[in-house]
Amino acid sequence: MFDQPFVRPSPLQAIDPRVRLALAALTAVCLALLQNLTACWLGLALGAVLLAVARPPLLPLLRRLATVNLFILFLWCVTPWTTPGAILAQWGIFAVSVEGVRLSLLVSIKSNAIVCVFLALVANMDSPTVGHAMERLCCPRKLVFLFLFTGRYVHVLATEWQTLNVAARLRGFTPRTNLHTYRTLASLLGLLLVRSYERSLRVREAMLLRGFEGRFRSVAVFRARPVDALFALGLLLCLAGIVWTEYEGGPHV
Repeated sequence: MFDQPFVRPSPLQAIDPRVRLALAALTAVCLALLQNLTACWLGLALGAVLLAVARPPLLPLLRRLATVNLFILFLWCVTPWTTPGAILAQWGIFAVSVEGVRLSLLVSIKSNAIVCVFLALVANMDSPTVGHAMERLCCPRKLVFLFLFTGRYVHVLATEWQTLNVAARLRGFTPRTNLHTYRTLASLLGLLLVRSYERSLRVREAMLLRGFEGRFRSVAVFRARPVDALFALGLLLCLAGIVWTEYEGGPHV
């Protein structure tokens, strides 16, 4: 359920994880602040190019993009009808404004562009690598711990839930829309929470007995190379062009 299908060999794997993570965060901030549609389209094109270089598996990629755009669909169902402005179309008391459509389009393009950038630069790293890269970039240790533990134990909790669900089905449980089903699911969820709490206590005691001092050690060594500098320079130049288009390329939303 919580696999990592994007962790596979690609040309971007040769880039230092710290460089990829920092560039992904910087690119996301720049794209999120854009207000010009032309600049947003260029940002989406940049994300598409990075995806083409990363060569992710097609089916998981489409699933991720479909999930993101499913939430954006709700935006399209509300924003064009509620944003004041020039009327584009009207049906009785319902009117679609030009500003609402432009705003929805703006958010859609920027969201897809940011997702494409992160899928290309960050999703092809496993959780420990991302955590150690965050630590090397001087991120707060609590944030690093939260990320590493979440990336590790979300798989464990998913497996635990599947085990409880299979056990209930083997005992004749069939999910329905009745009170018995709701009680059974609530009991399973409560049992999962109890087991998770007990597991956290055992993990904490085991880490303390092994000499945990508030820092994760890693045998992986990150070394910056000329190819990392060239990649960072190229991406920064692309971002500079997008920012220039934002301020010089025409009207804003």
